[in-house]
Amino acid sequence: MSKQAKPRRLSETSAMAKVTALRTSARKLNLVAQSIRGLPVQRALNELEFSHKRIAKDVRKALYSAISNAENNHNLDIDALVVAEAFVGKNLIMKRFSARARGRAARIEKPFSELTIVVREQAEAA
Repeated sequence: MSKQAKPRRLSETSAMAKVTALRTSARKLNLVAQSIRGLPVQRALNELEFSHKRIAKDVRKALYSAISNAENNHNLDIDALVVAEAFVGKNLIMKRFSARARGRAARIEKPFSELTIVVREQAEAA
C-alpha cells in the first residue's frame, strides 16, 4: 500500500522552476521579475541578458531551468513558451550587527528571497 500520487498543480502545458535562496531583498528581485512577466521566453532571456541589475543573472538561470523542465519533463515546444508567472517571496534574514560609537550596536539585516517562474506553452494564433 503506497501513497497516492499527488495531482499536478499546473496544467499540462506548463512547467515550473523554483529558486529558494537568492541573496537579495524581495523588493529588488520583484523589479527584475516584473520585467519578464508575460513575455515570450526568448525576449525574456534577452531582457535579463542586458539588464544592469546584479540579480538578473540568477533569474536568467532560473528561467533556463524552467525552459529545460518544459522541454525534457513535459515535452513542450520551447519556441512557443511564454513566461506565464514570475513571483517572489521572502525567505530567511541573516541578522548581523555593526559596532557604533559609545559601545552601541546597529542591526544589519541581510535578506534572502525565493523566486518561482512558470512557463506556459502558447497556442499559435492562426
